[in-house]
Amino acid sequence: MSLTADARGHFSAAGSLNGYPVSFLVDTGATSIAINAAEARRIGLDYKSGQAVGVGTAAGMMPAWRVKFNTVKVGSITLSHVDGLVVESGLNVPLLGMSFLNRMEMKRDGQTMTLIQRY
Repeated sequence: MSLTADARGHFSAAGSLNGYPVSFLVDTGATSIAINAAEARRIGLDYKSGQAVGVGTAAGMMPAWRVKFNTVKVGSITLSHVDGLVVESGLNVPLLGMSFLNRMEMKRDGQTMTLIQRY
């Protein structure tokens, strides 16, 4: 699957979490897929049953919960049982982090990023 950078050099990807549509910002600096609490409620995720943790964000330390997404789909790539985080606040866009990306071969050529599923 190929992604094209926007004017600011950021890569976005249309996809889904547990079957619910999501627009991700690709973030190789994020340890895992991260969404905010409002997004978690929208997709019906009982995130507070996950392990409570603190995460460092650009806005400082924030409360969060570790979760597992049953399915994560980006383009034609679908992965099962992917680690994620739900951040209580301070996150405006879902992040497609390394818990998804580390299962990909990532190639960048100028404004294009290609993701190829490894496993």
